[in-house]
Amino acid sequence: MRIGAIEAGGTKFVCGIGDENGVISDRISFPTGQPEETLAQAIAYFSGKGVEAIGIGSFGPINLDPHSEQYGYVTTTPKPGWSGFDFLGTLRGEFDVPLGWDTDVNAAAYGEAKWGAAKGLDSCVYYTIGTGIGVGVYAEGKPIHGLVHPEGGHILTRRHSDDRFEGCCPYHGDCLEGMAAGPAIEKRWGVKGSELSADHEAWAMEAYYIGQSLTSTILLLSPEKIILGGGVMHQEQLFPLIRAEVQRNLNGYVSAEPLLSGIESYIVPPGLGDNAGLCGSLALGLEAYRLSLR
Repeated sequence: MRIGAIEAGGTKFVCGIGDENGVISDRISFPTGQPEETLAQAIAYFSGKGVEAIGIGSFGPINLDPHSEQYGYVTTTPKPGWSGFDFLGTLRGEFDVPLGWDTDVNAAAYGEAKWGAAKGLDSCVYYTIGTGIGVGVYAEGKPIHGLVHPEGGHILTRRHSDDRFEGCCPYHGDCLEGMAAGPAIEKRWGVKGSELSADHEAWAMEAYYIGQSLTSTILLLSPEKIILGGGVMHQEQLFPLIRAEVQRNLNGYVSAEPLLSGIESYIVPPGLGDNAGLCGSLALGLEAYRLSLR
């Protein structure tokens, strides 16, 4: 099969073609500009390639309600030009194939459950921690939606006692994204995170905020695996710090072996690496194709 995949990030688009086994055979990437010009590049890439379906994992917030007149739209994103844009409708006007549609992080969670670190499990939660923070939830065989979709990057946090940074989320100030995403690290310390040493105090503070969120996720959703991706998590020294924060926060309350003695295998990097989002979008396209046959 030839399935198209679009990982639509706030910074860049990655488009690819893969098969039913999750193998990506071709890809292209380009910066995320204004919506019309960005989608034109995606349309040009897929044109003439004979794709049987296309899956899209998009930055959000997005409308996932198939009964809504705005289904397939990007909604309240602060990214200039994209709020209110009919993403899915633009593609539907060019390609008469099934289209899968979800958030980029839900797609990544789906990809990891199908082919990556959570393969064979019934549930997982995927965090992307980079320019922003997004959370995708996979449970009972599918990505989870509800009133809209998970927006775990904007949960409220308890402030670190040594932190005087006011936060930088344009909506909430000191939510998780406002305190722990890449721009927050840069604004707090005056340099990009990639320029800080591995033993800089920034990472213990970063782990403090991420660890809070993961603790809440464990208590609320009880996932079988938590996967941490995104540019910030390329700082591998964060993983043991975050795991220690989670164990400290839980304080033995949740009596589950993966949390007590196997946490190194419970809070993990993506099994698909930087391909998690693209493979997840491929999985969305594959599922859309299968549903179209019913």
